[in-house]
Amino acid sequence: MAAVSLSVSTVKPLGDRVFVKISESEEKTAGGIFLPDSAKEKPQVGEIVQVGPGKRNDDGSRQGMEVSVGDKVLYSKYAGTDIKLGSDEYVLLSEKDILAIVS
Repeated sequence: MAAVSLSVSTVKPLGDRVFVKISESEEKTAGGIFLPDSAKEKPQVGEIVQVGPGKRNDDGSRQGMEVSVGDKVLYSKYAGTDIKLGSDEYVLLSEKDILAIVS
């Protein structure tokens, strides 16, 4: 089997999918307690780095995406597929799993 080398520029989501770079998780609590890796929660905020062309309608036309590259988004906790490229972590999500755009 041939090895495939992936980078952010080589990943192009299909349909209504988006490729999101996960934001770093908090190192300590609001009270100042440092958290070990096992106690950290999975982050739910990230920045969109690639978007698909949009979902197909019944007549074959494409429905435009509501989000675009560079948007910071809040997404469902257990949604998507986790992908690690180098030292960065990403998640491949469907647009319906995005809850809000964070400004």
